[in-house]
Amino acid sequence: MKRVKWSQFRKNESAAVAPTIALSLFALIAVGGVGFDYARMAAMDSELQNAADQAALAAATQLDGQAGAMTRAMTAAQSLVTNSTLFSNDNVGSTAISIPTANVVFYVDKAKGTVATTDADANFVEVTTVTREANFALTPIVAAFSSGALDAIAFAGVGSSICRTPPVMFCNPSEPMGNDVLDYPFSLASGTGIKLVGDGTYGPGAFGFLETGFGTGANNLLKAVGYNTPPGDCIASDGVEIKGGLNANVMDGLNTRFDIDANGNSCPTGGTCSPSANTRKDLVRGNGAMSCGITGQGWEQPDTGRYRPTSAATISTTPSVMGLPRDLCHAWSDAGDCAATTGNSRIGTGVWDINAYWRSHYGSNYANQVGASPTRYQVYLWELEDATRLSATPQVGSKRAYSTPACITPGIMPGGSNVDRRRITAAVINCDAAEISPSKPNIPVLKWVDLFLVEPSYARDTCAAGSGCGTAYSKKSDVYVELIGETEAGGNGNGGAQTVARNVPYLIE
Repeated sequence: MKRVKWSQFRKNESAAVAPTIALSLFALIAVGGVGFDYARMAAMDSELQNAADQAALAAATQLDGQAGAMTRAMTAAQSLVTNSTLFSNDNVGSTAISIPTANVVFYVDKAKGTVATTDADANFVEVTTVTREANFALTPIVAAFSSGALDAIAFAGVGSSICRTPPVMFCNPSEPMGNDVLDYPFSLASGTGIKLVGDGTYGPGAFGFLETGFGTGANNLLKAVGYNTPPGDCIASDGVEIKGGLNANVMDGLNTRFDIDANGNSCPTGGTCSPSANTRKDLVRGNGAMSCGITGQGWEQPDTGRYRPTSAATISTTPSVMGLPRDLCHAWSDAGDCAATTGNSRIGTGVWDINAYWRSHYGSNYANQVGASPTRYQVYLWELEDATRLSATPQVGSKRAYSTPACITPGIMPGGSNVDRRRITAAVINCDAAEISPSKPNIPVLKWVDLFLVEPSYARDTCAAGSGCGTAYSKKSDVYVELIGETEAGGNGNGGAQTVARNVPYLIE
């Protein structure tokens, strides 16, 4: 028998693994136990978050701005969808995940800056589930936590979209330069005249067009602006993209609404560009049928009798040809002097020379036929009520003014399912705060408003024909509008065929 020396035995480590395992067993159990218990808690967290998400989405579907919206949303959050947790073991007697009434909060804005107090203001909803607990099985062995309590929060709103309207935007004329507040208010009153300037910049009062995914190029933009039913996708009402490529020729699409088809190609093949049934304007054309086939369809400024005030005041003379005019502070020159009263040269006062217009078309000063101080849009609608009000076609030399379509026929009588071709819906954007540029995604929209097209886009001058003074009265790249008011959900900003959809709930966080 071989004898082993004590010194050799002392150095032998072949049996050391057993005590090592014995010493590490405690740590191994702890790691395994923590993994098991926290996996259970992670599964419960998923159950709770799913419940919060579904409850918030269910509540958001009811936020239509109508009476009872918050009550219906609360009911939907609590009972429309039933969710259960199989990983909690807190012995509450039910696996159902409940939504306490106090845990459903409505907000006016996405930033959660203002809690909604009325059904009309409730645009977003935050839902927090009841707290549930998972009692740990193995983690307490190592003197760690004995249980984990969790709840879940979800925030949702309704994605609105606006459809069947020209994709138009303009920069909030009320926004001061240097503004960094995205919701800086748009505070103009209905009836205010606005000079929208299409110079390719994005200062207050500048305008442009929105991306609809229809296609690139000026021709496709012309279709979107001119067609009775604009092509392309609906536009998300809260986040838009600016479409580049604005040029004066695109304005021809808007002019088809006034019975003007420049060069006979303002309405590209594939759609219809009808005028309104009321196209009264400050332009004339020749009497012959061929005058509709020449450049600009023969529409031009009259040689004499134009409405050209020399200051921001009413006039005592009677224009021979007169469309609905601009606000007085805009009406006497291209620049006007509106800034003296409104603080912005592109914002009018809403005061226009109704007496000059009435004398031009009805032979006397205005005498409350449409109300005490009607807007231009109200007068336009009043004229449509009776065909005799639009029957006069003043003769000016060899030219004639027309109040109803003479070149692009027939015109559309707004109402019912018919669009109003002199009414458009536009996005108001705080352009400075949003730092907008073409192709920048998800530009926030302050609000959508309805605008009345007061006059066609046309390069006018202040002088009589042939005088050669060259003083600009208006630019082809600009458009003059009157504010009708804020577009309503489900309203008819472009006539009866427009749709504003509020039916796509989505999770924000």
